[in-house]
Amino acid sequence: MEEGKDPNIFRVLMFPWLAHGHISPFLQLSKKLSQKNFQIYFCSTAINLTFIKENFAEDLSVHSIQLVELQLPNIQELPPHYQTTKDLPPHLMPTLMQSFQNAKSSFSNIIKTLSPDLVIYDLFQSWAPALAALNNISSVHFVTSGAANMSFFIHKHFHGIDDHSFPFSEIFQRDYEIKKMKANKEFEGMLEKDFAFKCFDLSSEIVLIKSCREVEEKYLDYLSFLCGKKLVTVGPLIQESTQEEENNYLDIIKFLNNKDQSSVVFVSFGSEYFLSKEEREEIAFGLELSNVNFIWVVRFPVGNEISIEEALPEGFLERVKERGMVVEGWAPQAKILEHSSTGGFVSHCGWNSTMESLYCGVPLIAMPRHLDQPINARLLVELGVGIEVLRGDNGQIKREEVARVIRMVILETVGEETREKARELSRKLKIKGEEELDEAMEELRKLCSKNKLM
Repeated sequence: MEEGKDPNIFRVLMFPWLAHGHISPFLQLSKKLSQKNFQIYFCSTAINLTFIKENFAEDLSVHSIQLVELQLPNIQELPPHYQTTKDLPPHLMPTLMQSFQNAKSSFSNIIKTLSPDLVIYDLFQSWAPALAALNNISSVHFVTSGAANMSFFIHKHFHGIDDHSFPFSEIFQRDYEIKKMKANKEFEGMLEKDFAFKCFDLSSEIVLIKSCREVEEKYLDYLSFLCGKKLVTVGPLIQESTQEEENNYLDIIKFLNNKDQSSVVFVSFGSEYFLSKEEREEIAFGLELSNVNFIWVVRFPVGNEISIEEALPEGFLERVKERGMVVEGWAPQAKILEHSSTGGFVSHCGWNSTMESLYCGVPLIAMPRHLDQPINARLLVELGVGIEVLRGDNGQIKREEVARVIRMVILETVGEETREKARELSRKLKIKGEEELDEAMEELRKLCSKNKLM
């Protein structure tokens, strides 16, 4: 054991990928760990750390989480404000990924300086556990997506992208999704570099995953079989609202308080994906045709902002003003989903949003876009807690289908059945999620204790 270290406190270095959808679950896990005698160091780029400080300052203070800056190599086309996926122009994603891969020396210095007992790392940095091992430090991979998704794509890694032998027929890709995935250079690069499999392979004894057995038991077992590691679930890890989201809270809560129970759909497609003009119009007309109450969060890429009036069909806001609320930018998602007036969530089915909705007992109206989202949508349908909005042959959104599924979930008998299943699953998650998290803490203590004895 090194001198000067408190033997009763375990020092953990958290190292997520540079996307907010990854940073959020890493931060939530950090808060949970800090409550159980773990000293947390949270490593990311300056722009991401600034976001954390501005939105979670109280959390950092209460939970004694220390922020550690990762230095990316200086690249002219990637200034500091682009060292995150948030608001990053799509053509710079490969540049950010490559720059991240070249940050090994910065991370190596951080490890040597902090000398943690454990490193918890993400999907795109298989070099992180290798650097930790050079310093006799254990490391654990934390999977921030679901087991259905990870097992599906690792199965593809072994059998080929066009293979159809995945053992669970409920999980599949539609033809247009496969075509889109093949055209996605970022995803293609992941397969070529074996990012996911290497990160599983190098993890010390266990792999953490943001999931619950009540949601994904058979997929967790299959993923464990594929990667040869014990999977340890940490529960749903629900994020509280940020300060930016809270700014819109009072008007929204007033709107919800004036609506009947389970009569409102919440519409949001995540923080890093933006609808095209055609998609916005189809969703707007779908909401109008449904005749259902709604709150719709509309976002625009940085540099392409336009007014809400310009973004939506002419006269739309006037026609729906009694039953619809359009919010630009951000909204307190967790508080909206918790409200008794919310009866459905029109979502892109990112894993964080999916787990949050299930935790709150709100069924999903699934409109997946790409990557893991279609797999998550199929899982929701299998569980009976979501209904998917079917797209055209080329993946186009159709207003009539949007309206049909919204009405089905909010107004029809099948919707009540779906909501009851969602409420039942929510009850299980709130009980079992904490139990799973406690078990995960114990596994991490064992690993940290081994390292302290070295």
